[in-house]
Amino acid sequence: MSRAPLGPASTPGPVEAELRAKRDSGRKLLVPYLTGGLGDWTEHVRAVVAAGADAVEVGIPFSDPAMDGPVIQQASERALRSGATPASVLDGVRGLDVGVPIAAMTYYNVVFHMGDERFAGEAADAGIGAMILPDVPMEEQGPWRSAADGAGIETVLLAGPVTPDDRLARVCEQSRGYVYGVNLMGITGERAALGEQGAVLARRMKALTDKPVLMGFGVSGPDQAVAVSADSDGAIVGTAIVRRILEGETPEQIYEFVASLRAALDASAT
Repeated sequence: MSRAPLGPASTPGPVEAELRAKRDSGRKLLVPYLTGGLGDWTEHVRAVVAAGADAVEVGIPFSDPAMDGPVIQQASERALRSGATPASVLDGVRGLDVGVPIAAMTYYNVVFHMGDERFAGEAADAGIGAMILPDVPMEEQGPWRSAADGAGIETVLLAGPVTPDDRLARVCEQSRGYVYGVNLMGITGERAALGEQGAVLARRMKALTDKPVLMGFGVSGPDQAVAVSADSDGAIVGTAIVRRILEGETPEQIYEFVASLRAALDASAT
C-alpha cells in the first residue's frame, strides 16, 4: 500500500489528519506500543485496536535498543531469538488491515542496513504511515526524511523535558504525524509516579503547535494515562503492555487492559 509523497511540512499527512480529526472531536488519543515479532503479536495489535486504540506503534526489534528499558529490551531479544527480522515485521503489518494508523519505531542501524529509500518504500508498501527513529537527531535526519517524505511516511520527532525552547519549536515544526513528548528523562519503563515535568513539557509544546501532542514513557495504567493527557492530546503506553505480553497474557487480557485505559480517557474527556 504505497502512499503519495508528502507535501510541505505545514500540510498534514494522513496520520496527522486522522489524529487531528479525532482530537478535534473531543477525544483523548490512545496509542499503544507493541514489539513486533513478540509471540502472537499481530493478534495483540488487533486486540488493542478493538479496545479503542487510535493508532498503534510497532517496534521493529534491534539488538541494542539504547533508549529502551529492561522490559522492551527483553521483548526485543526474545523476538530476535524467535526469528523476527525487519522484513518479517513489515510482512506482519501488511496483513493487519486494522483501520487505524500504524507507526513503526526502530533504530537507525536497521534503516541504514537496508538503505533509506528501500526501507521507506518497503515500510510504506506494508502500510506503515509514520516512523519514529529515536537515535537520530533532528539535524541528522536529512537522508531519511527525504526518503520518508517521498514514500509518504510521516516522521515523528521526540522532545524531552530539558529540550530548550528554540529547539522545541523546531521539533514541533518539523515533526509529522504527531509530536512525541517524553514525560521524563531516561529509558522507557513503568513508573510509580511521573512528577510534573511531563505536564510542563506538554504545555510548552501545545503553546507551539496545533499538531497532536502525545506523551509517553512511564505510563503504567489508567490514572497515569489520564494524568499525562490532561495537558496534552493523549497518551502512548508501551512497557505496561509489553510486560503483560512477556508474562504470557492473551490477546483477550491485553484487550481488557487497553479497554481500561480507553474508558478512563473517555471519562476524563467528558
